[in-house]
Amino acid sequence: MTNDEVLAEFRAAGALLEGHFILSSGLRSPMYLQCALVLKNPQRAEKLCKALAAAIPAEIRDQIDLVVSPAMGGVVVGYEMARALGVEGIFTERVEGQFQLRRGFEIPAGARVFMMEDVVTTGLSSRECIATIEANGGRVVAAGALVDRSNGKVDLGVPFFPLIRLDVPTYQPDQLPPELAAIPAIKPGSRGLKA
Repeated sequence: MTNDEVLAEFRAAGALLEGHFILSSGLRSPMYLQCALVLKNPQRAEKLCKALAAAIPAEIRDQIDLVVSPAMGGVVVGYEMARALGVEGIFTERVEGQFQLRRGFEIPAGARVFMMEDVVTTGLSSRECIATIEANGGRVVAAGALVDRSNGKVDLGVPFFPLIRLDVPTYQPDQLPPELAAIPAIKPGSRGLKA
């Protein structure tokens, strides 16, 4: 899929939002991609993840044993990526601020893992999830996301395959441009309420 085709899917789902948003990293942005709205449609989620799976080089794709994603945002996209790759998928959850495996999930020793996210901005959650996978006996061979908001600047320490790369500006809260500072800030997503 081209970038325009991917963005068309976000627009069709009402998931490409414009305004003043507080990201989970604390940074501010004039654009927010609400992946949950895209992923609520199973056919759209399947289409996007199949496109991403097809873009992963065969030498990596063929060695993946398991997909692991961070909850909450990565659960649906991780499941769809696992289905597209024909492997099982599990997720990590935050417990007292740290990702852990729960619900009886285990990673077989030496399993080759693909870590899947919905959106990557700074890569902090992705790196934390990767550390949890490795601490539980897995070997992360690559990572993926529907959206790379860093436009290729993020380093996860493993090959990274986003479906789309966007160069969306982000700002520290005390360094907002005047046009953004004039708009009330909203924290979207699973943890967000109006700021």
